[in-house]
Formats: sequence, C-alpha cells, structure tokens
Amino acid sequence: MARLVALLAALALGGAEALAVGRTSRVVHGSRGAARMAVTRAPKAGSAVVNGRTVVLPKFSEECSYTGITLTRYMIEFARANPELAELESILASIQTACKTISTLVRRSSMTGLVGLQGGGGSVNVQGEEQKKLDVITNDVLKNALKFSGKMATLASEEEDAPVALDEDDNYDAYRPKDIVIEEGNKYIAVFDPLDGSSNVDAGIPTGTIFGIFDEGDQTCVVDEGLPLTAAEQECLASTLRPGNALIASGYCLYSSATHFVFTLGAGVQGFTLDESNGEFVLTHPDIMLPPRGKIYSLNEGNRWAWDNALRDYVTAIQKGEGESGVAYTSRYIGSMVGDVHRTLLYGGIFAYAGDKKNVNGKLRLLYEAAPMSFLVEQAGGKAVTGLHRIMDIVPSGVHQRVPVIMGSPDDVAECQKYYTAESAKDPEMKKRCDARMVPKLQKVGA
Repeated sequence: MARLVALLAALALGGAEALAVGRTSRVVHGSRGAARMAVTRAPKAGSAVVNGRTVVLPKFSEECSYTGITLTRYMIEFARANPELAELESILASIQTACKTISTLVRRSSMTGLVGLQGGGGSVNVQGEEQKKLDVITNDVLKNALKFSGKMATLASEEEDAPVALDEDDNYDAYRPKDIVIEEGNKYIAVFDPLDGSSNVDAGIPTGTIFGIFDEGDQTCVVDEGLPLTAAEQECLASTLRPGNALIASGYCLYSSATHFVFTLGAGVQGFTLDESNGEFVLTHPDIMLPPRGKIYSLNEGNRWAWDNALRDYVTAIQKGEGESGVAYTSRYIGSMVGDVHRTLLYGGIFAYAGDKKNVNGKLRLLYEAAPMSFLVEQAGGKAVTGLHRIMDIVPSGVHQRVPVIMGSPDDVAECQKYYTAESAKDPEMKKRCDARMVPKLQKVGA
C-alpha cells in the first residue's frame, strides 16, 4: 500500500517523472523531432543559516530524463528537508500559479484588449502613477492566489494604499474535525509588485512580478484606509514594515522570450523556466552565482546630468575603461527592473536606479522591489546598496517608501560605493540624506 501511495504521488508530479529516471535536464529534439532532455547540472546540496534558522537545500539523487526537476518537485523535497518551513511549499505553489496566469495575460494582452490605461485613463495608484489595465488585473490575480493558499496574514502591494489583512478562510471551520484539536500553521506576510515595468507592456518589452515573504511575527496589521492612524495602528504598521534582512523568501517571474521563475529561500538562488508543453516550471539555472565582476552597466542615462557626482564619475570611468578592471563597459538598459536584474544575475555587471536631483530617493520601492531583489542578489553572491548603505538593513518608513538602488556583481558595486564614500566627504547633504534612510520614521498610510 505504501509503495502504491508513493507511486501515485510521483505520478502527480508529471507522469513519466515517476517512471523514467535520469538527471536534471532541458528539452532538445533529436533527428526525428522526438523530445528528450539534455543533461544540465543538478542543484548543490548544503545548508545556510537565515534569520537564526538553518535552511537545508533539497537533494536529488534521481531525476526524470524527460521532465527534469520541476518546481513542484523541488518544493516537495524542500518541505521534506525543512519541515518547519513546509508551508512555503503552498505559498510558492500559489505564486507560480499566479505567474503562469499573468504570463498568459501579458502575452495575449494585445489580442484581448488588455493594453492601455485602466478605465481609459485617470485611474491613479497611491504613488500618483496612472494604472494600466494589467496593473489592476495582475494585482487581483496575485492577491487572490496568495489569499487562497490559506497561509497569508497580510499583503502589501504596489497597487494597494495600505497593507491588506486577510481574514481566515471561511471553510477553515468546515474542514476542522469537531473532536480533534488542530494546531494552526504559521501565517506569513507577502509583499509584491504584480507587474513591474507595466508601462512597457503595450510595446511587448519584458515585464515581471517581484515578491517577498516575511514571517508574520506577533502582530497582524489592520488599518482603516483613509482614516488617521491611532497610536496602536501606528505601532502595528511599524511591526509590518520590516527590513529586507528579515525576509525568508523572495524572487521574481520574468515575462519575456520565455517565462522565468527565479527565487531564493535563503540558501542560494534557483532559476526555473516554464515548459509551455506541460505547464511546469523546470529547473534550468541551478545555484545562480553572480560573477565577481562584469562588463555591463544598466542605468537610465537620460538622468545622467541629474545624478549625484559620485555616480556620474563612476559611470564615466567604466565607460572609458579607466575603472579598476581597466575594461570599457557596455551599456544595456531595458527599463524593467526584473529584466535588467535578470540579465545582471546571469552576465554580471551593475544595475542602478539611483537618486538624482529630480528624485532624491530614486523611484524603486523599498518594501516590495528593492528589498526582495537585494535579498536575491546577495544570495547569488552580489551586493545591493543605496550608495553608502546596505539596502537590506533599511527599516521601511512606509509601505511605498522609495530608495536609491545599486546592485550587481560584488566587485562592481564595491567600486561604485567607493565613489560615494569619497563624495560624502565633500557633499555633507548627500551623506545626511543617505544616513537619514537608516533611521525609520513612520509615514502616514499611502506615503
């Protein structure tokens, strides 16, 4: 009976994966067009300590030569290796379902009328940005997917004014046997940007979804939108606004020539690619590590003359081949954080959306863009700073607080940081501005 149960469980992972055993692979085609899998490297085994917890990487002694290691199987093995984090399996399953749905919505948007502005224009989010139709729809898709996981306590999104507290599932009591005491599992806080780069979607330029997961902690924040905060609500909101170093998981989904799902659970970075033939994410980029230095810089050079002197001097040096590497760098800039960071992860180099005279705090949001991406980049061996300080150490002052972002290969970011350190001695206002971000001051809801 036990063997039958195990077989049925394995069949649920994708049929042939239960029966054909090989190594991690990607699809190629033979001379007759028959699909088979080309061998790639399985993820390394090991462990890491994250927020006081040891996270053990799953082991794969056997893999299917036809399906590879699917995200579904990866998370099953992760839950077996880390029973105290088993609920992340349900959360990642919900996120991957939402990402598959969003991928389809984005690809078909020109044919289904989902391009253009919400309501024909005039719909503005809390940041004062006009919302695209897909901004609203993708926010609902991801919010509902996380809600239906039954594991979330609070959600914070780019498209929501304030953190949204989730009520307990109406069916929870119906599932609970009356004569058995069931201990509730942990609840988590999810932060996300449902469609990063949505201003590009009408032109078919890569977009993405960014997410981060925190433990709930001791409090769930429930805020009455539009009303002044009481002292208790201020304290509750402050407990929800946590620095990136408290994240237990983060990642992104890139919607481009393929749909890529890249994430960290605190012990390295794994990259999966959506196999359109069976609807499964398959491991294609195990153990992603940034090279120490790259040859690409990714910034909006239209802002060059508004940048701080430190950034302008650094970019000028690497353009001319006068930086520490002695190599002239190449410029690549998409304008979608997910797309630019994905390329940086794979090829190395540096990505930045720094502060300037027009936007002294940059334009990227700390809680659901900068912090989750910084966690991911650091787990891949990179660095992420505002100029002088580590992004992961900043405690948010508000749900939609913006911060400058400079991230990428460790040697490239460290070199750029030296320019900021030197400039801070000559520009006390810049140093004061940078240091002020390290002292949180709670903003009103919607700030």
